[in-house]
Amino acid sequence: MKKIIAKLQPMGRALMLPIAVLPVAALLLRLGQPELLNLPAMAAAGQAIFDNLGLLFAIGVAVGLARENHGAAGLAAVVGYVVASQGAKALIDLPLEETAKLLRIPIGELAAATEGLRGLASQAAEDRILSRLSVPLGLLSGLFAGWAFNRYGDIRLPSYLAFFGGRRFVPILSGLSGVVLAIAVGFGWEDVNAGMNAVSQAVLGSEEYGLFTYGFLNRVLIVTGLHHIINNLAWFQLGEFHGATGDLKRFFAQDPSAGAFMSGFFPVMMFGLPGACLAMYRTASLEKRAAVGGLLLSMALTSFLTGVTEPIEFAFMFLAPALYAVHAVLTGAAMVLMHALNVHLGFGFSAGLFDYVLNFSLSTNPWLLLPVGAGYFGLYFVLFRWFILRFDLKTLGREADDTGVSADVGKGGETSLAWIRALGGAGNLRAVEACTTRLRLTVSDPSQINEAALKPLGSRGVLKLTDGAVQVVVGPIADQLAAEIRAALRQLPVGTPAVAPSKSSPSMVPAVASTSPNRGDLGALLAALGGRANIASAEVFSSRVAIEVRDGAGVDEARLKSAGYRGATRVADKVWHLIVGPEAAAVALKLQGN
Repeated sequence: MKKIIAKLQPMGRALMLPIAVLPVAALLLRLGQPELLNLPAMAAAGQAIFDNLGLLFAIGVAVGLARENHGAAGLAAVVGYVVASQGAKALIDLPLEETAKLLRIPIGELAAATEGLRGLASQAAEDRILSRLSVPLGLLSGLFAGWAFNRYGDIRLPSYLAFFGGRRFVPILSGLSGVVLAIAVGFGWEDVNAGMNAVSQAVLGSEEYGLFTYGFLNRVLIVTGLHHIINNLAWFQLGEFHGATGDLKRFFAQDPSAGAFMSGFFPVMMFGLPGACLAMYRTASLEKRAAVGGLLLSMALTSFLTGVTEPIEFAFMFLAPALYAVHAVLTGAAMVLMHALNVHLGFGFSAGLFDYVLNFSLSTNPWLLLPVGAGYFGLYFVLFRWFILRFDLKTLGREADDTGVSADVGKGGETSLAWIRALGGAGNLRAVEACTTRLRLTVSDPSQINEAALKPLGSRGVLKLTDGAVQVVVGPIADQLAAEIRAALRQLPVGTPAVAPSKSSPSMVPAVASTSPNRGDLGALLAALGGRANIASAEVFSSRVAIEVRDGAGVDEARLKSAGYRGATRVADKVWHLIVGPEAAAVALKLQGN
């Protein structure tokens, strides 16, 4: 199971990139409405983002999956998406009856119309079909482009085709995949459409059972980051209203039945989890309340205002799995309760106060959130307080060896160096990415991570998966922190110690970079790569050297990693990335024999 989760991790992370644009879309769309600022241009700008979600998902997923988040993968995804969508549109052949059904026009009126009007109606019906399929087409195009870039981004073609090699080869592949996708959708659109309708009707028809299951799984899957996948299905695929598909898009299209898959989050995120924070504060040791009070207040306000809950959830998820299961059940119950009360709320980002106020006029019975939320606040406070005291849970402020809590992260190079040391050193970090609230890392040796040293830096929890995949929960500053860690890694001199601080002494004083003139043994590197004759190419990517060898079996991995450089990792059968630092260009030239 862990291997399956690890394989799906990049997908969950990649989905966050296009989803991150939804807040600005919702903000523009709502503020431009007549009852607010009455600015049609602003509303049209927000609607344009919703209308092009398929294209945004194609770019975002491809870039999120590609090595080093390379933009060439995004370009390839655009090529694949445009070819697939426009090719499918040309192949779709709609009977007159289907056109009338899709546009809700009496068949008699459409049949009596002129040929030109029937053509326009047919085009409008095809656009409606494609609007429903745009997100799935975008996801498939992005997935293929990201995979193709990682697999073929370094391909070498014969000299007479060399111009089309490397990154230029990826859009070509994506275009061909778009043709295949266009044929599949163009000729099979009836089956695809019928299948999507069947799934939507089954989920929406299940009502309470479907809502409870979705709410429960949404919280359970958050530990792996895979909740983004089911969110994508619920928010962008289920149901249809005047061409808008998905609970979120239908809500902003003013479908009165939309919001069922969003409303239940509001009482949990705005009231329930802040109640849990109060319970943790009240049960903390008296001498530690001052230390943890500010952090708990910050976490509670973040949840209440923005709906970002992971920092709170990771504070008790592993300490009390049974309590977290209760939290998941209560989330599912909130979904059912809000639906039973005919409360329909929606959001562009998450279920926080900002979205509640902004979309108040679009909602149905929004005032009922207040009594329901008050009940959830009290319920969470009582349940958490009882569980913490009954089972002596070591929540914030109750740890016997508590070393203090700090949220002072992302504030400069010294802190970034401390993070690097606590994560096992520069040589242990193979990839540093982030989603909304977590660092998503790939490390050489997860055992080198010093969790005790990470905690004072602001870590709320560490999740270790397979194949070196590690997640560290830090809150909404995750993306900024990841960027600062990557910047610090690029600036470290070659020869910086790649060892973690002693786990028995979680000192946070950053290691002093080595100034030794021994900056890697080129001879040992060449020997490890199978000799200069085995090196096909060596290209520089920032602080790394991408090395393609002619015979992958000729590379000695153990000798390569002990050649004195910062780190090395295999990214394809015949391609290795050598982490060098500022001298990457010089090393590449030497490997090329210059």
